[in-house]
Amino acid sequence: MPNFIPVLETERLVLRGFDERDVDTFADMNADPRFSRFIGDGRPLTRTESWRLMATLIGHWQLRGFGVWAVELKATGELIGRTGLFYPEGWPGIELAWAFHPDAWGQGYATEAALAARDWAFNIARLGHLVSIIQPNNERSKRVAQRIGERYSHRDIINGIPVVIFSVNQHELEREPLTLTHSVAESA
Repeated sequence: MPNFIPVLETERLVLRGFDERDVDTFADMNADPRFSRFIGDGRPLTRTESWRLMATLIGHWQLRGFGVWAVELKATGELIGRTGLFYPEGWPGIELAWAFHPDAWGQGYATEAALAARDWAFNIARLGHLVSIIQPNNERSKRVAQRIGERYSHRDIINGIPVVIFSVNQHELEREPLTLTHSVAESA
């Protein structure tokens, strides 16, 4: 794993950079139609496409200085999803994104991980504004967005796909106490 990707820890999760040990699980997640349903065009990815996506997510850190973390359960080390900051060329803003294996849904992991990523974005990376790009019928992600302090902003079309945009500014949150404590450790 590249040593410039910070490691974040929450009560139950470790957010870390992707590496070779994640290829099989990451490919299995991306091949699951339940997982891919609300990501991009909704098409499951092949193993090769998953590997390329993982390489893109790792490279994003190098190009932007922030990016998407692999999310694993602290107790078992199991990879259960991803969360973090995504801002490819032509994107409407710095996106705070999350995607979790269906077996991990309904347990608060997405909210816990997204809060850690949001707080890192505002307090460490000094990013002032984040958006989340959500497909209109993805009610679970809309609830996560609201739990982390985002509010509905507007509708848009990205890469030909209708979406709703939720957003949050750091200044909006300064009036509210943080709801999650987490530690940030630099990886070696």
